[in-house]
Amino acid sequence: MGDYSKALESYEKARKIYEEALPPNHPNLATSYNNIGGVYKNTGDYSKALEFYEKTHKIYEKALPPIHPLLATSNNNIGQVYDSMGNYSKALEFYEKSHQIMEMALPPTHVSLAISYSNIGQVHKNMGDYLQALEFYDKAHTILEQGLPQNHPHLASSYNNIGQVYNNMGDYSKALEFYEKAHQIYEEALPPNHSSLAAFYNNIGSVYNEMGDYSKALELFEKSYKILEETLPSNHSNLAFPYNWLGRVYRSMKDYTRALEYFEKALAIRQQTLPETHPNRAITYSDIGDVHRLM
Repeated sequence: MGDYSKALESYEKARKIYEEALPPNHPNLATSYNNIGGVYKNTGDYSKALEFYEKTHKIYEKALPPIHPLLATSNNNIGQVYDSMGNYSKALEFYEKSHQIMEMALPPTHVSLAISYSNIGQVHKNMGDYLQALEFYDKAHTILEQGLPQNHPHLASSYNNIGQVYNNMGDYSKALEFYEKAHQIYEEALPPNHSSLAAFYNNIGSVYNEMGDYSKALELFEKSYKILEETLPSNHSNLAFPYNWLGRVYRSMKDYTRALEYFEKALAIRQQTLPETHPNRAITYSDIGDVHRLM
């Protein structure tokens, strides 16, 4: 995990100097705001991240031509924050603005276009539009297969994304097929405590849970949690995911006391880190309600 507090301290010092020494629409000031926004995004403080990313974007809109790649990046960053906050319509709006610029500025096989397709696919997945998600993920995967070596982590992420959609559609054998492809690359290319491995363990664990292999699911969710605990700040919203899934496994095993314990841990994190209207808070409330009903 990066030392975000020290990074923020240095970035704030730079910002103060830039604000005193430079005109308000200077590109270096935009870069400074962008750096600060990135730290807040990585620590899960999405409202602060949005505040600084929007300051960046206003400068870029005044100072740069409308198809400049930095404007695409800025739109993408704002889209990522809205996606994390659960505001999927706004996320899609900014991802599509970013994509339009990239389509004009980049060759059709550029890796950045693939990442853009993946971002749009992710929003459709989060909104439950799985066929649309699969369409965009497939476009991304085609570009990545053409432009990257077979063991590149971006390809693993792409396999993982497609696996998630099949998992959500209930096609567990297809989901496992894509997750295993992702896993082979991740194990070769990433250190054992990388956050992408945590996401993978979480995703494949959910498949085993749905298939009724609860011991395997528990093993994978615990691996996910161990990585996230080591690499994320203690109040990061992503820590809620393994808690939530551990709760679901114990609920499926009819161990309702332990299920409730994990769901309440997930809820405590989400209450601290997510907006009140975020769908993940609703999911956890529903999970807790199910346990009380079943007890």
